[in-house]
Amino acid sequence: MILKQLGRVEYEPTWRAMQAFTAQRTADTPDELWRCEHPPVFTLGLAGKPEHLLKDIGVPVVKIDRGGQITYHGPGQIVCYLLLDLRRRNLGVKALVQRISKPSSTCWPATA
Repeated sequence: MILKQLGRVEYEPTWRAMQAFTAQRTADTPDELWRCEHPPVFTLGLAGKPEHLLKDIGVPVVKIDRGGQITYHGPGQIVCYLLLDLRRRNLGVKALVQRISKPSSTCWPATA
């Protein structure tokens, strides 16, 4: 797996880059993990409705093609995007979520 440290990057160009990466990948393309943070932004998922944002506080809203409703991203919030070939790993989405949600010594090294 390739780790990319992107620093603070705008949400929408990063999302578009993930879409392009996925569209262009082949069976041999290594999986990647992108670590970054974003300037303030709300993402509006497929289940989201504009009225779910209760008050306009001047933060941009980006409509995206994922599930969920409204998610806030902002400075100081570290985001990790997993760009994985799930078929190659014999994983479904549910199994992936279970694995990343359950800490283990093989995934999350102990800290001193």
